[in-house]
Amino acid sequence: MFSGKQTKPTFKSYLPPLQTDVKRSPQLPIKKLEAKLLPGEIVVNEANFVKKCIGGETCQDDLWGKLVCTNFKVSFIAHNSLPQQRFQCAHRLLGEHDVPLACVEQAVTVNDAKGKQKVLGSNQKLKFNPTELILYCKDFRIIRFRFDEAGPESAKKVCLAIAHYSHPADPQLLFGFEYVGKRYHGSTGERVNGVDPGGGLQTPLFDCSSDWDREIKRTGASEWRVCTINQGYFISPSLPEFFVVPVSLADQDLKQYACYFNSQRIPLWCWNHPSGSALVRMSNNSDPQQQRKVEQRISSAITKSHPLRSDVFKSDLDKNLPNIQDIQAALLKLRQICVIEPFEESEEKWLSSLESSRWIEYVRTFLRHAVEVVYMLDSRHVSVILLEKEDRDLSCVISCLVQLMCDPHCRSLHGFQGLIQKEWVMAGHRFLDRCNHLKKNDREESPVFLLFLDCVWQLWNQYPAAFEFTEVYLTVLGDSMWLPIFSTFLFNCPRQRAEHSRDFAISKSIHLGQDQALRFPPVWDWSQQFSLKDQTLFNNPLYVGKIATCVQNGTVKTFTHRRSKKNYSSTLRGLPSALRNGSFSHHDTLTRRNSLVLRLRPDLSQTREQPESPSERFVRDWFSRPADLQGLLLPQLLPSHLSLWKLYFLRWVPEIQIPQGGPVTAFHKLSVLTDEIEMLQNQLRQYKGAGGTPNNTHVEHSKMYFKATSTPHQSHGPPEYLSSSFPFSPVGNLCRPGILGTPLRKFLNGAKIWLSTETLANETI
Repeated sequence: MFSGKQTKPTFKSYLPPLQTDVKRSPQLPIKKLEAKLLPGEIVVNEANFVKKCIGGETCQDDLWGKLVCTNFKVSFIAHNSLPQQRFQCAHRLLGEHDVPLACVEQAVTVNDAKGKQKVLGSNQKLKFNPTELILYCKDFRIIRFRFDEAGPESAKKVCLAIAHYSHPADPQLLFGFEYVGKRYHGSTGERVNGVDPGGGLQTPLFDCSSDWDREIKRTGASEWRVCTINQGYFISPSLPEFFVVPVSLADQDLKQYACYFNSQRIPLWCWNHPSGSALVRMSNNSDPQQQRKVEQRISSAITKSHPLRSDVFKSDLDKNLPNIQDIQAALLKLRQICVIEPFEESEEKWLSSLESSRWIEYVRTFLRHAVEVVYMLDSRHVSVILLEKEDRDLSCVISCLVQLMCDPHCRSLHGFQGLIQKEWVMAGHRFLDRCNHLKKNDREESPVFLLFLDCVWQLWNQYPAAFEFTEVYLTVLGDSMWLPIFSTFLFNCPRQRAEHSRDFAISKSIHLGQDQALRFPPVWDWSQQFSLKDQTLFNNPLYVGKIATCVQNGTVKTFTHRRSKKNYSSTLRGLPSALRNGSFSHHDTLTRRNSLVLRLRPDLSQTREQPESPSERFVRDWFSRPADLQGLLLPQLLPSHLSLWKLYFLRWVPEIQIPQGGPVTAFHKLSVLTDEIEMLQNQLRQYKGAGGTPNNTHVEHSKMYFKATSTPHQSHGPPEYLSSSFPFSPVGNLCRPGILGTPLRKFLNGAKIWLSTETLANETI
């Protein structure tokens, strides 16, 4: 019945066969993705079905979503999100996957099939369809987007939009103008909700004579006065309207001398030492014939302001410090070895590359020069004039470092912010050019302010208890440069801010009233960027202020720091009692990294051919005494004492995120301990009837990020979410080979930078 011969099939299918080997599109849920926009922010272009690369070439953690370019940022809105950290620091102006356009250093497009890549600039054409976009950011992030499933035209348009809007041609095209115009002014010109940008700040802005008057009284500079001859920027376009000059110099003399200085920048008073010595900054004289006469008159006026009539010491910064091009080249090399080149397993190669970048060398050079100026002010009791060609870059760094070392007020949060406002913003540092917000002239770009923050971090790292703020605060402050919203880092000088804001208001028909210009908010109003809870990360639990309260035998007592420093100064610095200001004692048996370098220091000083200079003797004598955290602070300047600022430069590299590692674990423990002490003191006050807030209110308004009280399911140990880069997330970086177990891993866990023995032998300070 059944034949052994196989019959041919007679059924014919008119449907194409099922393709099982074709790459499928991502099965994404139907979800409307919209970017969160700020006042004045508009969407320029966007592309759907874009992949943000989180790991390697094929990583399950990659995110799918929409890539959006606005007039403020590059925003990625994900369909799926990564697990949220329990205590993740959230930015109010930026989402987790947002990058300000001003932070984009380069936008590189890639076509895999043609093997082409192109660095995009403003108003450029793109001849190929991009399959990948790589953003190299100024904060050391590298972010990759893939367009495998996106439409080729939409991918090309969004890439060109990012390149174009990250290269504005005019300052008024920066997003800050649109934001301030819409955020603080209504359609008829009235103030929106009565908001006053920067209103109620405790940080002095030094834009009025009263702030300068208070600074004169605080420092005891009785022979100095506030000068008003530059009101309306009549004398100098780059100086503030108010500044401080010697009492013996009349306004008429200052008007006469102004034409002899570069950019008419009359010498500026910075600060007064308790001995009466003054710190002054001055641009070079542009008229050689009148140079000697004018400088003698200025020096004579400064001498008269000193109670001892001491001489004036002139420090030429252009001859003794790296220039802005050197600083920029060093940062580019540092970025190359930190985030662009893959980490090598050889510690020698990586550390030698780090040394060859010269970044840490320049940090050390600035610190060393600041110490020399401190020696003249504190030991020689003479006034110092900082000379620079235009007095707008290097003098900003040195004047601030000197005040940080000498004046404990500048190490408080508001004092430090006022210091930056006075010596950088109002003194006319070219933030617009140095940050290269317009990307017009790369020769003018230089990370001078970032170098200053690194110098401050080195001081903070050696004396953490002397500063009210934390390492996180310094990192956030560095990131704020790339938000073109705040007046602090947006302009080259106060006059430029006034002129551009006035012209913008006229073009947009914004009625300004008595202000005469748009009032940009300063960055010091941190509530615009972070919640009160996140701002507690700025508070240093180790900080020892001028007055500390404690409870003894049930009674609340107040002690000044001078009384308690003998017992706690060495402990607060994290060093054994045998160590005094960093010098090594032969009785010290504590094993420390690089202890060999500390042992070598006395021997090296004896083998030097040159005799010890007075400044070296001053530093040596200071290190032989116990540290006073509310007095003079000098940094240790051997190469082994300076470290790489890992939280800033390496925080976006996923491979070095050390779980429960680094200073953050200590910060967590100290925060909990400090919070518990405050809570117990509050309970004792209530018990003794000394007033105080209820316990539950104290917990809600604690100054610490981590609370002493925990819920039942919390453990007492360091939480799992803490890593060496807390509270910053490494999301969105290129993936590199793991370095676990390599010699470099030891460095990332705290080892110092080693230089050659010859380098150490040539050290003078």
